[in-house]
Amino acid sequence: MSTTTITRADLVESVAAALQYISYYHPADYIAHLARAYEREQSAAAKDAIAQILTNSRQCAEGKRPLCQDTGIVNVFLEVGMDVRFAGFGTDGIEDAVNEGVRRGYMNKDNVLRASVLADPIFERKNTKDNTPAVIHTRLMPGSKLSLTVAAKGGGSENKSKFIMMNPSDNLVDWVLKTVPTMGAGWCPPGMLGIGVGGTAEKAMLLAKEVLMEPIDMFDLLARGPANKLEELRIELYEKVNALGIGAQGLGGLTTVLDVKIATFPTHAASKPVAMIPNCAATRHAHVVLDGSGPAYMEPPSLDQWPKVNWTPDEKKSKRVDLNTLTPAEVASWKPGDTLLLNGKMLTGRDAAHKRIQDMLAKGEKLPVDFTNRVIYYVGPVDPVRDEVVGPAGPTTATRMDKFTEMMLAQTGLIAMIGKAERGPVAIEAIKKHKSAYLMAVGGAAYLVAKAIKGAQVVGFADLGMEAIYEFDVKDMPVTVAVDASGTSVHDTGPREWQARIGKIAVAVG
Repeated sequence: MSTTTITRADLVESVAAALQYISYYHPADYIAHLARAYEREQSAAAKDAIAQILTNSRQCAEGKRPLCQDTGIVNVFLEVGMDVRFAGFGTDGIEDAVNEGVRRGYMNKDNVLRASVLADPIFERKNTKDNTPAVIHTRLMPGSKLSLTVAAKGGGSENKSKFIMMNPSDNLVDWVLKTVPTMGAGWCPPGMLGIGVGGTAEKAMLLAKEVLMEPIDMFDLLARGPANKLEELRIELYEKVNALGIGAQGLGGLTTVLDVKIATFPTHAASKPVAMIPNCAATRHAHVVLDGSGPAYMEPPSLDQWPKVNWTPDEKKSKRVDLNTLTPAEVASWKPGDTLLLNGKMLTGRDAAHKRIQDMLAKGEKLPVDFTNRVIYYVGPVDPVRDEVVGPAGPTTATRMDKFTEMMLAQTGLIAMIGKAERGPVAIEAIKKHKSAYLMAVGGAAYLVAKAIKGAQVVGFADLGMEAIYEFDVKDMPVTVAVDASGTSVHDTGPREWQARIGKIAVAVG
């Protein structure tokens, strides 16, 4: 067998190019399955959310800008042929070259990606500024090629990863159906579930992550029928998870998952390790092979693969809100499920900003901005390029700010909040107590949301980078009232309604 020589420059370029590609191109199989879900969706709220995701996806493909403001932590899977030789690495190892590829991919001046990786996970938690290091897995294989799989995993979906050491007799389906509702909507459904069963604890988690890189083929599987027990299990989980009624963005609907992937590995007779990892609506992964002929690139997809879905603000169904004159009384008048188009100026802030506000209030220090009668948007935007005022700026998971909600509503004059997914009981109690409201923007529609932002400036905590407090000037930014002043949450009522509806449909069909 001939020996293949792969240079450091080719590996670096292949990684950088793959990361740029997946930042703005959805996999074609995801778009095809999401388009089918859109066509069959009966929940108006869920259908609107899917329309925003599909529209955002096409806009990103056309504009070559990130699908989501959270451009992920990089996962790289290397399968190195044992007849491969490496050249030009100097004192660098393969991981150094991969991380240089990540650095170049994320700092590309034409499409800057958000750096989200922190060097010290426990203490200082300082941003590395270039999204390195990647999480790298390397395998030696027969052959003379290097197979490279690159993924960018968002924090919202990665944070919902689950693991359990089951007893051998425990039922996998029961555990999945009990666990998925506890994940909430912070993983931005509709997406996929990757399930790893067997091996040891860390092997099961790796299986679950790797299987998410496989093609989405549930539509074909349903059409031809299962060929083995594992495919039967995939179909059973797909149908039963969707029957939970969680729906797009957790609003209630027919489609929560587009596919369920399962990978297994032999395990100890006393063990049954099970891992479950979701992939979100901004699923990002690419697979290329280096054969020594130069860098490997992905072929751009045809825009004809996207469905003819073009979401635009609907003035007939939605109410325009002037944030510059917003009052507590108007906020208290909003009802769960109301769709609003926000206009005017809002503030932003995430975990680090809230923690600093908490510390300043405890010390009696003056805050850099006045939150009285203001709305805060939980977002960490991508840096702008070209003529943008801000890069993609979709919402972050709101539950991370739950523990700060009472403080913000009681001590700063804040009257409403915007984020993605549900709020927990602590936040809902504070919202109810202060007659406030929580508004939900669609996770997975970051570029579309950014187009509604007409002005952006940092007004506090500039040293926090993307976690700084911005003031956005928005025009017709779409949101849904997810928790109203009475504490009613659409993330409770919506899935409950659709689970009941789907149950009735199942009974009628049976």
